[in-house]
Amino acid sequence: AGDDRGVLRKLLEPVHRATQRSPLAAELVESGTLFHPLAWTPDQAYRFLRDVPAFEESGVVVRVPDWWKKRPRPRVSVTIGDMRQHVLGAASMLDFKVECALGDDVLSEDELRRLLADDGLVLLRGQWVEVNREKLQEALDHWRKVARQAGEGISFIEGMRLLAGVPADLTTGGDGADDERQWSFVKAGAWLGEILAKLRGPENDAVSAIADLKAVLRPYQAAGVAWLRVLSGLGLGACLADDMGLGKTLQVLALLLALQPSRTKPSLLVLPASLLANWKAEIARFTPTLRTAFIHPAETPREDIDRMSKRPTQMLGETDLAVTTYGMLLRQPWLLDVDWRLVILDEAQAIKNPSSRQTRTVKRLRAEARIALTGTPVENRLGDLWSLFDFLCPGLLGSQTTFKEFVKRLGERQGHRYAPLRNLVRPYILRRLKTDRRIIDDLPDKTEVQAYCLLSKRQAVLYAKLVEELRRHLENAEGMQRRGIVLAYLMRFKQLCNHPSQLTADGGYKPEDSGKFLRLAEIVEEIASRQERMLLFTQFRELTEPLAAYLTRQFGRPGLVLHGGTPVKQRQKLIDHFQRDDGPPFFILSLKAGGTGLNLTAASHVIHFDRWWNPAVENQATDRAFRIGQKRNVLVHKFVCRGTIEERIDALITEKSQLAAELLEGGAEKLLTEMTDEELIRFVSLDITRTDM
Repeated sequence: AGDDRGVLRKLLEPVHRATQRSPLAAELVESGTLFHPLAWTPDQAYRFLRDVPAFEESGVVVRVPDWWKKRPRPRVSVTIGDMRQHVLGAASMLDFKVECALGDDVLSEDELRRLLADDGLVLLRGQWVEVNREKLQEALDHWRKVARQAGEGISFIEGMRLLAGVPADLTTGGDGADDERQWSFVKAGAWLGEILAKLRGPENDAVSAIADLKAVLRPYQAAGVAWLRVLSGLGLGACLADDMGLGKTLQVLALLLALQPSRTKPSLLVLPASLLANWKAEIARFTPTLRTAFIHPAETPREDIDRMSKRPTQMLGETDLAVTTYGMLLRQPWLLDVDWRLVILDEAQAIKNPSSRQTRTVKRLRAEARIALTGTPVENRLGDLWSLFDFLCPGLLGSQTTFKEFVKRLGERQGHRYAPLRNLVRPYILRRLKTDRRIIDDLPDKTEVQAYCLLSKRQAVLYAKLVEELRRHLENAEGMQRRGIVLAYLMRFKQLCNHPSQLTADGGYKPEDSGKFLRLAEIVEEIASRQERMLLFTQFRELTEPLAAYLTRQFGRPGLVLHGGTPVKQRQKLIDHFQRDDGPPFFILSLKAGGTGLNLTAASHVIHFDRWWNPAVENQATDRAFRIGQKRNVLVHKFVCRGTIEERIDALITEKSQLAAELLEGGAEKLLTEMTDEELIRFVSLDITRTDM
């Protein structure tokens, strides 16, 4: 009937649209077999399955068998590193094998010939498989050509590139490469696969105990030591990129101690001068049997360094670890001529600028293996990443020009743009985060670290002048007058260590004039990259606004300030604002106004920019963040200017000597006013060797 024809026309409308979208649909409708799939030829069935999107876009409901979704198809199988090598390193050659496989099963030459003789669906080993003869032959020809060029084998660097899904020469990297991998795949052979498994799962080879290590390694730290040991043993570069506060220093020291019995040559540690004291303290605490030489005038007399430079092999013959700074590396060229077991870079972002003299010098160091330590992820900074890996694994990322072109092509991909690059560098980077529950459960609730700072040249000059002024004022002073002079100058020393502009009141506050401002920027960079928040305590109200302006530039958005002049009614509003999930990144508080009674658990970092010199007062301030309701681990940074009165007071507190006990009871000011003139001048005098870059 007429009405029935209208209904039928409406029902067949999607089919009509499909014939316009797909030549196959038109062919099936014309032959009258559209609704009779059992009458289709194998070629029609294959083409239909390939053309399913065109039908579904037209509104036709298509039911596809589950096996088609998996798309079983033969692919070219490329195996790298099947045979065991005596030595593995960047210069090693790996065996290279090309076959054709269906899943995990290698196909015979006869089966391959059958596949290449047909197109569409082919019955093979009891299952229908999809064959595109042109694509399969193209992939086979490509890899056989690579195999012929490889000859006896392929270089380790080229092999690692291929395993990561990028071309051996980094010359391509667009979506075409993904299409090619539909008909081929690269896998690690039995031996290389075993090595890579150790790098991906270091916890399986974690060391349980290391002789003479004065610490119990947490599980993730033990895994880190095992990972470093595997990579360094293979002569490959390693980037330990653990989050701030997870113990990168301890893991490296444990590695050096584990390598001590088989040591044939010393290792070299290069770091910023501000971290010399940190490493020295950690070595004494955790690895006192590690034989260490400091190549820096802050720790070793210059004449001893000069003697070392003339006979490095003999002078360092019994040394496990030599420690120097980036600045000293430029001034002691003999360090470039020594063959080191390991070269370790702390704060490895120091070599992110490939054109700087410092970076070029570091990359000239000779070593069996190289290690970089950084708490800032490197995979988000592609330019810095190249420079870092040019040190760790020279050649892996190609030349700087090649890498830029490669990254540009990756950026043009439609999806998972930088996945090939991540796959390429992943074996050499170990990154654990405090946000990982497996790590957090193993961490202490609170970690305190000294953040050592260097004086700027302007600070050093003014500091020396202050010492001479104090000496003159003390010559004829007695009683209460003398006490007042001492307290006044102690305040000036504190102000100067913070920033010269605080002492001179010139309002300049240039960051480069203060070692503390520069150190603060380094710490803030990592805090900001983790999107964490911080409290900063200072004794000085006048310093809060310059610090707030500086931190606003560092974080890219403003924070909060609370001091004695903040109205009482406004204080709770500031606290509530900070505690919100979307609250500001930092809160600057004067110690007296914000050191007690506040709940600021949104912060996971506490910075004591200047010291009260009384641990009880500092602990009360720290407890604004470290208290009930805190869900994250708290990292406390205590700023100390090296070579100044700040370092000497900090040492007294840390060593828990009799003088430190007096400090705990009455504070440093009380102790220092009781010293003789000679003791006081010696105590506050500037040790210029400890402020040397």
